[in-house]
Amino acid sequence: METHQEPLTFWQRNKLLFKSFFIGFLILVLLIPTFSIMYLIDDREKRHNEVIHEVSNKWAGAQTITGPFLVIPYVEEHETSDKKIERITKQLILLPDELSVNGKIATQVKHRSIFQVPVYTSNIKLSGKFDSIKVDKLIVPLERLQFEKASVCVGISDFKGIGENLQLSWNKNISNFESGLPRLNWLSSGITSPIVLSKEMMLNGTNDFEINVSLKGSEKLFITPFGNTTKMHLESDWVNPGFDGKYLPDTSLIDSKGFIADWKILHFNRNYPQQFSEINNEDIPSSAFGVNLVQPVNVYSQTMRSAKYAILIIALTFFLYFFLEIFYRRSVHPLQYVLIGFALVIFYTLLLSISEYLPFSKAYLIAAVATISLIGLYTKSIFKKWSIVLLFSFILSLLYLFIYVLIQLQDNALLFGSIGLFILLSIIMYFSRKVSWSPAEKIQEATD
Repeated sequence: METHQEPLTFWQRNKLLFKSFFIGFLILVLLIPTFSIMYLIDDREKRHNEVIHEVSNKWAGAQTITGPFLVIPYVEEHETSDKKIERITKQLILLPDELSVNGKIATQVKHRSIFQVPVYTSNIKLSGKFDSIKVDKLIVPLERLQFEKASVCVGISDFKGIGENLQLSWNKNISNFESGLPRLNWLSSGITSPIVLSKEMMLNGTNDFEINVSLKGSEKLFITPFGNTTKMHLESDWVNPGFDGKYLPDTSLIDSKGFIADWKILHFNRNYPQQFSEINNEDIPSSAFGVNLVQPVNVYSQTMRSAKYAILIIALTFFLYFFLEIFYRRSVHPLQYVLIGFALVIFYTLLLSISEYLPFSKAYLIAAVATISLIGLYTKSIFKKWSIVLLFSFILSLLYLFIYVLIQLQDNALLFGSIGLFILLSIIMYFSRKVSWSPAEKIQEATD
């Protein structure tokens, strides 16, 4: 007896095509909650920075020491349009011929809610000398200089960090510093100490100085290279220093006990002279150098980098599910794809929340294991076979491991990421050869 096979409906003939379009559309839709999570990560990082700012306001902020330098007032005369003589007081700035900076930085971590903020207390010795000046090298006529009003100044960016009364040893004579600076267009905050200075002392002798500074701060400690030759030696117990600014140290040693670093800067290496009256506001700040107290792991930047790979995880997981339902002839409902997609997205909220309490590596492991377990058990309810669950969980674990390796590589992430994606695409193309894409292909619904 001849059996008559009913013709396939339009939906049956094009089921794979419609399912493919749905999966692609769902991947794009899931980018919306992924972007929301990126916004949440950015918001938490801003909150962390606000806490750092709050603690810094109460402790002391990032510190930059400018100087010391010698200030000698002089009078400049100008003839006005009505033939009158106008006298303007200006400042001649002389920088030391030798500047030695020797500092020790003791760090501690302040806790505010769930956030940690590194702060420091430093003891810094500034010493050096001003050699005798040559009249022909002066940019201001010698007779205009008011040596009796000379002073030594040091720029300090945050006064809250000053821990002790500051004193100046000038040619073995001790004097106290006072807050405030002469009128300078390139430095806004600092301390000043009047000194005993005469024309003969500047022309025929060497003037030595020494300043001991006890200074609290947070985030960073920078120095400006004001010496004709500037040498700086820093020691600290902080094991994650970030040497930053205009110059890197000539030598540095970093181990489990902290770091030691040494710099030597010549006046040729910077963009301003040893004496000046007026100067570009940016030249001196841009020459500062020193150390940042870098936190070992910025969990927010790592979580953000992980979230940027979300579309890759979602797309590859959906492709895997798509091939599984083709090979094992088990239809996966669109709603099940949606639930799996949300589980993949929630991974990043888990990672963000846990990483604020635990190291990033542990947080990533916990979030990945929880997500893989959830989707794996859900896969068991769909395909009914543990072999499929184990295969799917293994592949998803490799994907999360691949993303974690990319996050850690940083500079080499593009190279290894491109190679990894090429290999993954090759594998997908290889297995897709075995799929019959004929319109007559029909995925049989399995029955329990």
